[in-house]
Amino acid sequence: MAHSTSTGGLLVRVVVAFALTYVLGYERELRGSPAGDRTFSLIGTASAVLGNLAGVGSPNAIAGAVTGIGFIGGGIVVRRAVRTGEIISGITTAASIFATAAIGAAAGAGLLAVATLATGLVLVALEGPHLPLLRLVDARRWSPRFHNDEELYRDDDTAVLPDTTPSADRDQQTSPASDDVGPASAAFRRPP
Repeated sequence: MAHSTSTGGLLVRVVVAFALTYVLGYERELRGSPAGDRTFSLIGTASAVLGNLAGVGSPNAIAGAVTGIGFIGGGIVVRRAVRTGEIISGITTAASIFATAAIGAAAGAGLLAVATLATGLVLVALEGPHLPLLRLVDARRWSPRFHNDEELYRDDDTAVLPDTTPSADRDQQTSPASDDVGPASAAFRRPP
């Protein structure tokens, strides 16, 4: 499949992806994230190159990027147990990295307006709690007025289901039925 975009056009796409994703990484860096401007711009640039490859006949290149980004995002998420409950950190940064890869891929595929709009929307989502006007729609502002679902279902996390597999003693006590074929049928027998 031949592509109609010149090499210069492909290079512009990569540069735009770098610039857009660098801005997102800069915001994360300002907020103390473990992944900052360098990480985000590297992911965005690499995704743009993969977007270019997808545009010239290698559509599976994007699928590989999604898998790789999943591993990077998983490595950023940290779960700590504390006396009051569990604290999970890095979710926003992991989601931002996923968005960064998508923005880079969009720019690499030539969808520069989509990549620019997505960058703006991601910045609004990341900076919402820090901007005076956007604080009004931040869910954390209103959350104390609502019940926390985790408090409602906290006991369900520690519940243990009863063991339904018959023990060896129970199998020996049960007389075999006429339709028993072998040891596998013992697992499906009802207790006496």
